[in-house]
Amino acid sequence: MSARRSGVTRREFVRDAGGIVIGFSLLDSSLAPALIAQAGAAARPSPRKLEAWLHVLPDGGVQVFTGKLEIGMGVDTALTQIVAEELDLAPSRVTFVLGDTAATTDQGGVGGSTSVSLGSRPLRNVAATARATLVQLASQRLGVPADRLEVHDGVVSLKGDANKRVTYAELASSNLDAAAGDVLKVSGAGFALNVEGSAKPKDPSTYTVVGTSVPRVDMAPKILGTYRYITDVRVPGMLHGRVVRPAGVGATLVSVDESGVKGISGHVRTVVDKNFVGVVCETEWAAVKAARALKVTWSAPVEAFPEQRNLYSHMRAATPKATRQGTRNGDIAATLAGSAKTIDAKYDVPFQSHATMGPGCALADVRPDGMTTVWSGGQKPHALQKGYAELLGIAPERVRVVWMQDAGSYGRPGFEDAGADAVLLSKAVGRPVRVQWMRHDMTAWGAKGPACVFDLAGAIDAQGNVTGVRFVSRAFSGGEILYLPDAAGNYLAGQLTGVKNTSGVDEYADWGGAAPAYRFPNLEATAHVLAGFHDVASPLRSTHLRDPEGPATSFAVESFIDELAAAAGVDPLELRLKHIDEPRAKNALTVAADKFGWDKRMSPKKNITGDVVTGRGIALGTRNGTYVGTIAEVEVNRKTGVVKVTRLVCSHDCGLIVNPDALKSTIAANLVQSLGRTTKEEVMFDRSSVTSVDWNTYKVARASDVPAVVDIVLINRPDLPPGGAGEPSSRPTAAAIANAVFDATGARVRQIPLTPATVKAALAAL
Repeated sequence: MSARRSGVTRREFVRDAGGIVIGFSLLDSSLAPALIAQAGAAARPSPRKLEAWLHVLPDGGVQVFTGKLEIGMGVDTALTQIVAEELDLAPSRVTFVLGDTAATTDQGGVGGSTSVSLGSRPLRNVAATARATLVQLASQRLGVPADRLEVHDGVVSLKGDANKRVTYAELASSNLDAAAGDVLKVSGAGFALNVEGSAKPKDPSTYTVVGTSVPRVDMAPKILGTYRYITDVRVPGMLHGRVVRPAGVGATLVSVDESGVKGISGHVRTVVDKNFVGVVCETEWAAVKAARALKVTWSAPVEAFPEQRNLYSHMRAATPKATRQGTRNGDIAATLAGSAKTIDAKYDVPFQSHATMGPGCALADVRPDGMTTVWSGGQKPHALQKGYAELLGIAPERVRVVWMQDAGSYGRPGFEDAGADAVLLSKAVGRPVRVQWMRHDMTAWGAKGPACVFDLAGAIDAQGNVTGVRFVSRAFSGGEILYLPDAAGNYLAGQLTGVKNTSGVDEYADWGGAAPAYRFPNLEATAHVLAGFHDVASPLRSTHLRDPEGPATSFAVESFIDELAAAAGVDPLELRLKHIDEPRAKNALTVAADKFGWDKRMSPKKNITGDVVTGRGIALGTRNGTYVGTIAEVEVNRKTGVVKVTRLVCSHDCGLIVNPDALKSTIAANLVQSLGRTTKEEVMFDRSSVTSVDWNTYKVARASDVPAVVDIVLINRPDLPPGGAGEPSSRPTAAAIANAVFDATGARVRQIPLTPATVKAALAAL
C-alpha cells in the first residue's frame, strides 16, 4: 500500500487488506507507511453502526475497534475477555485497534479508572448483538431455528448434532449491520458513551472467560522485545526535532544565534515562533547536539514561585480563586468550643512529577496540503485530534491521531506536549518530525500533580466520643491544565507561541469525594482551589497525576482519623468502623485486618525502646464505588529517620473481577508507586524554575524500597458491574505508612514525603 495514497476510506482499507482489519497500534515499525495511507478527510466511524465496533475476519476471528487504550494495566486483555465471553470465542482470536481516530469511536480515551467500568459496556453490548446476529445468519444458512443452535469457539452448530454446523469464518462476508437491523441505540458521550443492540448480554453466572486469569496479550511481545512502542515508529523522510526551553517562568525570547549549529552535520533548520524555539535535524544525535549548541538569549525569568520552604505557608495565606462548601451538619464551632478535648492538625503534600521511566515521544507529519497524522502515546487521542487541529488552524477532520503506547502514563505526563512540539516543527519544515523529549524536559517541564494543604480540627467529649470535625483544604487544581487536551492553549508549545490557556477547570480536594465520607454528629467540610503561579508556560502548572487530589486528601483525612482514635483512646480500626456507613467500605477494612492479623489496641505502641522500632497503620480508600483497605507495617530507625515498609496488606473491592491476576498486578503497581510518592517524591524548585531534572534530584522508589511481603486480597462481587482499579489503591497508602510510623514511634508525621529529615523533625518534637 502506498504511503501517499489519497482518499482511502476505512471500508476501503479493510477491503484492500483482504477483509482483515489491521490493528494500527501493534504494527511493526517497518510497516509505518501504511499508517499514513489516509490522506483524505476522514469521517469518524459512527457508533450507531455495528461495523464501527467489530468486524468478523475471514479466519473467523474478530477485530474490535475501541477508543480505549492500554497504558500498562492490561486493559486490552480485560476487554478481550469481555468480547470473547459474549461471542463464545477463544480470547486468542480477538484482536483490537486502540485509539486511532480514523478507525475508532470517541470514548474519551483513558482516565478516571473507567476503562473497564465504562469502556466495557458498549463492547459487551456490541459483542452480544454480533453473536445473536451471527446465530441468526447461521440459522438461515442451516435451515434450523436459532434457539436450537449453540456456539463453541466461533462454530455454530445444531444442539446434539455437531455435523450440522457453520463457522464465523464462513459467515464473515455477511453484512452484520444489515442483519442486525443496521442501527445501534446510542446514549452518552465520551467516557459515558454506550450503545445497545437487540441482544441481551450473558448472565454473569454463566461466564467462563470473564473471571479467569487469561495471560496479558501484550506481555509476551514486551518480554521478548518485539512490542512496538511510539519510539519505534519510522516513516519515510522523517526528521528529528528538539525544543529549547525558556530560562525560567515568564522568560521571553530576546535573540537566537545559529553560529553554534552551522557546523553540525545534519542540522536542517532552526524554528522560531514567538517563545517557541526548536531545531530540526536529519538524525537524533544531530538534534541533541544542535539543541545544546544553539545560542538562545532569554529575558530574565519572573520570580513567580515562593521560596520552596515557604510553599505551604504561602498556600494557607493565598486568597482562593474558588471555594466549594461540602458537607455541613450540626454546629462545629460550638462543638469545638464546648468539647472536653480538641485536636488540631495541618497536613502538607508537595507538587509531584509524573516521572515516567521513559521521556515522552511523538511523531507528526503535517503535509503541505494540511492533512496531518500524529503518532502519540497521549491518553485521549480524540481530544488530541481537536487540540492539534486548533494548533494548526485546520478542521479536526484533517488530523488523524494514531495512538501507540509510550512509557506508561497516569494523566498528563508530557506525551501530549511532545506531540504539540512535533506538530509545530513538522508544519515549519514540511516533513515528518519525530520529537523525543529528554529526561530534563519530562521532569522539569512536564505538568505536575497539584500541591495540597489541609487544616483539620476535631472534638472529643468526656466519654471519648468524636463529636465533630472541621475539614479545610487548599489545593492547586488538578485541572489547571485540563485533562482533555482538546485546545491549543492546553499545550506547552501552544502557550509558548502565544495561545492562552482557557480550558482549565477547578478541581477540589474534598471530603467524601477525594477521601472517605466519615459521618460525625457535627461536620463542616470546605475545599478551596488556588490560582496557579503563572498563566503562561509554567513548569509548576498542575494537571492530572494518578488520582490528582485523591492520595493527598486521603492522607490528611485518614491520618486525622488515626489522630482522633489515639486521642479518644480507641483502636484505629474500631473508630473507622464506627463512623463509616458504607457496608462495602467496612468489609474492605475488616478483610484487610483479618489478612494482616490485626490485634485490637491503641496506637502508639507502649514501651517504645531501641533504635529500630516497628509499627502498623491502617487506612481506608474509597473511589467511585471501589473500596480499598490498606495496612502497612514499617521499621523506623529513630537515629537516622529512615522508614522501611516491610509489609503491605491491601483488600480490594471493585465489583466484578474480570481478570484476577491482572487486577492483582495493577494493585501491586499502585502500591509501589504510591509508596514512592509517600516516602520519596517531591518536586524541587527555586523562584522561577523547577530544579528537579533527573533521578538524582527527583527521587522515586527503587527495588530495594519494595516491601518483602505484599498481600493482596480480592473481593469479588459478580452481582455488580466491574468498577475502577487503576487509581483507588493509591489513596490509602500514604496514611497507612504515616500511621504505622506513629504507631512505631509516637511521632506524627504530617508532611509528605516521609524523608529521613521529616521523620527526624517529628521525632525531635516529641
